[in-house]
Amino acid sequence: MDPMRFPETPLVLLHAFPLDHRMWDGVRAGIAEHIELITPDQRGFGGTPLGDEEPDLATVATDVLDRLDGRRVVLGGCSMGGYVAMAILREAPEQVAGLLLVSTRATADADAGRANRHAMASRIEEEGAGFVPDAVLPTLLGSETHDRRPEVADAVRTLVSEQDGATIAWAQRAMAARPDSSEVLRNSDVPTLIVRGEQDALIPPDEADALATLMPKAEVVVLAGAGHLPPLEAPEEFTGAVARWLE
Repeated sequence: MDPMRFPETPLVLLHAFPLDHRMWDGVRAGIAEHIELITPDQRGFGGTPLGDEEPDLATVATDVLDRLDGRRVVLGGCSMGGYVAMAILREAPEQVAGLLLVSTRATADADAGRANRHAMASRIEEEGAGFVPDAVLPTLLGSETHDRRPEVADAVRTLVSEQDGATIAWAQRAMAARPDSSEVLRNSDVPTLIVRGEQDALIPPDEADALATLMPKAEVVVLAGAGHLPPLEAPEEFTGAVARWLE
């Protein structure tokens, strides 16, 4: 059926760091019942070429815009994907009909966070990316997922381990350099759904909820028992929340 809110408008979902388009597999069929769905891999992830450009999420935004070829879309992103969505909104607001922001924030990294990103990038270049799954898994998933859904942790570990080390390092540096997007969101009046996991260890609740205060047409959904990756940790609940918002 056509969505009432966004008739004939596709939904683009941009994946989290350091995963690829497969993070949406558990919600793909349910969401596609309501809207055309596009789930691209971001630069370097999922086996796509990394290229030789300097690390910059604006470059990733341009990749997505080139693929859309002028189409107006509902734009969604989880974590890093949310940062890219904001970069697209900054570059081409006329192409954004709505926003779905999952486990993300509008602010730039604080000094400590920026330093941590650069430290991981440097370590990858020194010793390879074998340590990355163990480094990111504890905070990517909520405590309930770690305790009760080991198959989800195994799936995320596999996705992380299959990404290219140079790409992970590039993305960390690109995220470290991203600007604050608060003003970009404040100037946008598109319908927005903000989804966060109740047990997200990376984005504090006040930062996630602060997105809604920037945008007059935003609503917040909190998914119990989920951490930083709600589409993987609570796929039925995530699909239901998105479907209700779309219609």
